[in-house]
Amino acid sequence: MTTRQGPDLEAVAAKRHRMLTVRAAGEDEPRQRPLEFRLIQRLLEFTRPYAAKRNWLALLVVIRSIQLPALTWVLAATINGPIQRGDVRGVVWSALGFAALAVSTQVVMHYRQRLALELGEAVVFDLRNRMFEHIQRMPMSWFQRTKVGHVISRVSSDVEEVRIGVQDVLFVSLVQLGQMLVAAAAMLWYDARLFLLVLALAPVVWLINNAFQRRLSASLRAMRESFSRVVATLAESVIGIRVTQGFVRQDENARMFHDLAEDHSTYNTAVMRTQGLFVPLLELNSQIFIAVLLLVGGYRVLVIGGTSVGELVGFFFMANLFFSPISVLGNQYNQALTAMAGAERVFRLLDTPPEWSDPPDAIDLPPIEGHVEFDQVTFGYSPDRPVLHGVSFRAEPGQTIALVGPTGSGKTTIINLVSKFYLPLAGAVRIDGHDLRRVSGQSLHRQMGIVLQQNFLFDGSVADNIRVGKPDASDEQVIAAVRRLDCLDLLAELPDGFQSRVGERGVTVSAGQRQLICFARALLADPRILILDEATSSIDTQTEFRLQAALSILLRGRTSFVVAHRLSTIRNADQVLVLDHGRVVEHGTHAELLSAVGTYAALYRQFARVA
Repeated sequence: MTTRQGPDLEAVAAKRHRMLTVRAAGEDEPRQRPLEFRLIQRLLEFTRPYAAKRNWLALLVVIRSIQLPALTWVLAATINGPIQRGDVRGVVWSALGFAALAVSTQVVMHYRQRLALELGEAVVFDLRNRMFEHIQRMPMSWFQRTKVGHVISRVSSDVEEVRIGVQDVLFVSLVQLGQMLVAAAAMLWYDARLFLLVLALAPVVWLINNAFQRRLSASLRAMRESFSRVVATLAESVIGIRVTQGFVRQDENARMFHDLAEDHSTYNTAVMRTQGLFVPLLELNSQIFIAVLLLVGGYRVLVIGGTSVGELVGFFFMANLFFSPISVLGNQYNQALTAMAGAERVFRLLDTPPEWSDPPDAIDLPPIEGHVEFDQVTFGYSPDRPVLHGVSFRAEPGQTIALVGPTGSGKTTIINLVSKFYLPLAGAVRIDGHDLRRVSGQSLHRQMGIVLQQNFLFDGSVADNIRVGKPDASDEQVIAAVRRLDCLDLLAELPDGFQSRVGERGVTVSAGQRQLICFARALLADPRILILDEATSSIDTQTEFRLQAALSILLRGRTSFVVAHRLSTIRNADQVLVLDHGRVVEHGTHAELLSAVGTYAALYRQFARVA
């Protein structure tokens, strides 16, 4: 059995971190970050909409900070006063006052905790919504670079750490610090010289805290990074389970996950070990301080004089209140570092600007006719590796443009540019004469319909998924759209008809039914520009035959871009663009290109043999 301890643990952790860095794409961040007021200030900005609740909470924090020292003062005053004088009536009244004050402390604590929980929940609610809105605005390139697990980790576990920071750490720490200040003032009033000894011992606590700060901060950050990698790998494994089982990668994936989980366990152990040493050391020093004060205080009372036994008792009561928060603050400090690590990652996501966005003066497209023009368009998913090279063509309203060519020739890239999922590096894409750079993406997408080879279905009913493009459509309109496709029976035969649940990513319906739902979705949206990216590849020949008539109705009067491997779609296209290595090498109608006996003719013969 391997024993994890000391330098061996750090060396193993460092080695694993280097090995896992490749898999942690997008996690290029510093290993250490001190407790920063900048992050705290940004979190406090989220409390502005709840200023009344925050201000009442601040008042309760102040009252709570005073109440516990006040209880101690009443207790000391009762011992030094009525009890020492033998005043029974005074003792009774002091006890009643103490009880009333004790009840008030519990009432204040209840509302202090309640308001803190409500404020923390409100901040987390707004923060999660802000993150989700920001993620929704990010371009496709960001999603290609960022793992799903990393996004989930930011919105879930990192935000939960922020919740702890707002609800617990901030206000508990303020109460404890306030208690220490009030107790310090009381000690100064009881015995100023003895209080100077407390101040002389304070640097020891500061040195201990400073020694552990960097070590604990680095350990917490590494733990959060390793947990993000675990979540990312888990999400990737669940999404790709068919590939995993199909290629018998269960053991290999389990080994990789085991390494990641062990990596996280190593960092978690390092954090726990540091915390387990830090907090007890703080508490031990507090007890040593009390012992020193006992010696010095007893000497002042018994030898020097000038300080009464009653004043010394009151001083020690206050000293206990002064030192007891130290261990609490030590724990809160640990949680604060965790919250800061989560907040830093959350704000890094919020501060990540989209690579591009609609300009402030972007116009909303009016109802379009469907003119589409590519003017010397060059594009690459990486600027140094162009995918398209000076592509130019025009599509007139109502035309069907078929895009053909070998894999990697640029077909999908063209429809991504038409959809404004990306912007060209050079040249322009225009719709009805409007450069898409100057057009708002939402106004374009409202007039577009997209049916992809691997369409996404949301976890809901068949009808809900058809309504994606037109949320206010009635059940009758949904059924009418499917009836126009002449495939009503294929969806009506589902167990609950149009109310059947499709499951996560449509797992409870067949591939053909998923595509039919997406066709109906596009038809119901009634777009002016239609994108079909190998949309019939998952539909059997018989079903496709039934769809041909409906597709001709769907395509009629719309500008359509079709990436297809089916001969029927290519034959009926108004234009065929033949792409090769990101260039349009031929264009024309099906008949014209066949007669040219060029690249298209060769591809067509391959299609014909496959068909």
